[in-house]
Amino acid sequence: MRLKIAFQGERGAYSEEAAIQYFNQDIEFIPCRDISTVFNVVEAGIADYGVVPIENSIEGSVNETYDLLLSTGLRVSGEVYLKVTHCMIAHPDADPRNIKKVISHPQALAQCRIYLMSKNLEPIPSYDTAGSVRKILEEKMLDTAAIGSERAANIYGMKILDRGIEDYGRNYTRFLILGREDSEPTGEDKTSIIFSLPHIPGSLYRALEEFAIRSINLTKIESRPTKHRPFEYYFYVDFEGHRKNSIVQETLNALSRKTLLLKVLGSYPKAKIV
Repeated sequence: MRLKIAFQGERGAYSEEAAIQYFNQDIEFIPCRDISTVFNVVEAGIADYGVVPIENSIEGSVNETYDLLLSTGLRVSGEVYLKVTHCMIAHPDADPRNIKKVISHPQALAQCRIYLMSKNLEPIPSYDTAGSVRKILEEKMLDTAAIGSERAANIYGMKILDRGIEDYGRNYTRFLILGREDSEPTGEDKTSIIFSLPHIPGSLYRALEEFAIRSINLTKIESRPTKHRPFEYYFYVDFEGHRKNSIVQETLNALSRKTLLLKVLGSYPKAKIV
């Protein structure tokens, strides 16, 4: 039976490419208009897994994903790094000299900021890269191009005007794989957690000390507003090791005594940047 995978965007989106790279098998895709719908579809059992962006090497964190991780009952069961190569894509009947505007997801527009300025093109935000390509085709927009993947251009039969238009060549997006269970230990794992702290001096230092004294390497730390109390934060931390490891268990137990909230999002195999 084919796995059902939910992702944000239309067919040809980078999230779909990340799913293909991670699962490497026959997949039934469930495109979703936004990231919150991906969470909902997996939680409802309509999809086996969801694929959501969490951070980009140029533009940084995807805040919506971080905020949704707090309220979900899903587990992070994997991660994948996708090398993102942006293309300038136009309708087959468009004359490149008449292109004045470019539509795409805000992250993609931001990753190509220098290119767009050099061409004096007006950026217009849209909900999805591949969806922007599809929009140009369906509405026969001849004065507007889209930023998206080569795969999206091929799916919709569009014309690629330029390739590799991102401002920096090593442009990677990290995606999380959302499921209903942890992955089993592999010996090369990560664990993701969320915690909040008493609003007193030294509380963050004392929390992070639990990792330092056990020589556990942190790979990511991110803060997000609680939205309930002004200027107080949730901390999102990724670190090396699996939650079933005895040292990690000891660390989490110690951390629970120093935090107001501690949520383990999941343990999963570390992905490699290729």
